[in-house]
Amino acid sequence: MNTTAQKLMQETKTIALVGISEKPDRPSNRVAVYLKNAGYTLYFVNPQYKEVLGQPCYASLSDIPVPVEMVDIFRKSEDCLPIAKEAVKIGATSIWLQQGISNADCKALAEENGIAYVENLCTKIVHSELS
Repeated sequence: MNTTAQKLMQETKTIALVGISEKPDRPSNRVAVYLKNAGYTLYFVNPQYKEVLGQPCYASLSDIPVPVEMVDIFRKSEDCLPIAKEAVKIGATSIWLQQGISNADCKALAEENGIAYVENLCTKIVHSELS
């Protein structure tokens, strides 16, 4: 198991979930419901929606009015770098690419900026395996 991932899930309180879907069958929606129920403070980012799961949904990370620790990305690998750059800009302390998503440029960017980085893992699965 990835110890960085476990540590992040134990220490993080605020998560910006980028690429949230309002459709209950989508992984981003299921993960959001799980994390919300697990006690995390979530901020949703998707320019398509005004609200998801009864919470405001922001067009970009920069639109979130408070600092967030983790940026949890549910986008195609090739679409992640601009999001990672914005995560650096807003002062996020970790960038997490969900299961099935990896991007060498995002990893390099995180390392250059001293930001914790996880890819190709699911926040819900990692959290559910914590003891």
